[in-house]
Amino acid sequence: MTNFPIQQVRDQFPALNSSVAFFDNPAGTQVPTRVIEAVSASFVAAASNYGAFHATSRNATATKARAHETMAELLGAASGNEILIGQSTTMLTFQLSRSLGHLLKPGDEIIVTRMDHEANVSPWLRLAEDQKLTVRWLPFNRDTWRIEPADLKALITDRTRILALNYASNLTGSINPVKELTQIAKQAGALVYVDAVQFTPHGLVDVGQLGCDFLACSSYKFFGPHLGVLWGRESILADLHPYAVRTAPQDLPGRHGTGTPQTELLAGLAAATDYLAWLGAQTGGIGDRRAVLAHSYEAATAYEIPLVEQLIEGLLEIPGLHVHGITDSKRLHERVPTVSITHDRHSNTSLARALAEQGINVWCGNLYALEAVRTLGLSEKDSVLRIGLAHYNTLQEVERVLKALKSLTA
Repeated sequence: MTNFPIQQVRDQFPALNSSVAFFDNPAGTQVPTRVIEAVSASFVAAASNYGAFHATSRNATATKARAHETMAELLGAASGNEILIGQSTTMLTFQLSRSLGHLLKPGDEIIVTRMDHEANVSPWLRLAEDQKLTVRWLPFNRDTWRIEPADLKALITDRTRILALNYASNLTGSINPVKELTQIAKQAGALVYVDAVQFTPHGLVDVGQLGCDFLACSSYKFFGPHLGVLWGRESILADLHPYAVRTAPQDLPGRHGTGTPQTELLAGLAAATDYLAWLGAQTGGIGDRRAVLAHSYEAATAYEIPLVEQLIEGLLEIPGLHVHGITDSKRLHERVPTVSITHDRHSNTSLARALAEQGINVWCGNLYALEAVRTLGLSEKDSVLRIGLAHYNTLQEVERVLKALKSLTA
């Protein structure tokens, strides 16, 4: 942690010049200057639609292509043709679920989990309602705080067509064994859709190594603009029924496009990946861009783990406070630094409001992790208070939130 260039990192983010401590990162991170400048520059040089001969249109086209290419690099995709970009991960999942519905028939089964964000639950529930499909619920283990392969094996059948699961929980922070779970589903002939929204800010995704068929993430969770990104295996996307206008191109990725993209946000998306590459270079990463991106995550994780260890240890010392997730210091590599808590005598809403008044940003509520909340027996409205770290947070900020919580709950 001592070798991590934390001040250089913080200097990249204008918002961090304030006195606010940003612990609401799982709901959306702050953005570096290069992202802000890229968005602004795009408005000047690429404020045009696509397909014309003039320079502004060509700039827009180049911006779009680079966004797809950089996301392919970040996710380990074969090419930018496998990348779909849209308004949000939720929207893309709803869209793709309808396309996949053309491969299904009544009685087919979809597996969804009790751990996922509603963005990877409701689209599949709606599809099941529309097409008379069977929904099977995959639990997470209350002892290990993750989805266990044995539970999936017990649930999957020869009628299972889709497994939808998350890489990391936005409530408990647990990282699931996605590769192993995917192998089980693929052996049964099912397609696998992974929500990596919470994992991507903290770990390098490799879709080829995971073996899944689709993987979604959100760039505003990894220091970029508000966009959803979806990787899909090209052999599937190329033939999948598109929900697009009749005049949409038939090649990828345009085949699944739903109107003119937000060019300025695409510029910001590419710049967010550039920031991660910068971090990799600053921390000693060498080799091709993918290798440098991998090093960026390694350095950030090595910095984050001691911070979350300090946070969890401090939280556990507060009387009446409960941490809902992995707390064993030997298992911190099995979670992202997202920590959800409750207190016996104080509502999460009141604590979040009081922290906000002190310039400490956290989140409270059910976090759209409705099934996880129900599994844990928590209030569906005032479920948890969530403290989420990013690699620009500091030990001093961790001590600040701990001191505030101790005072508020005394």
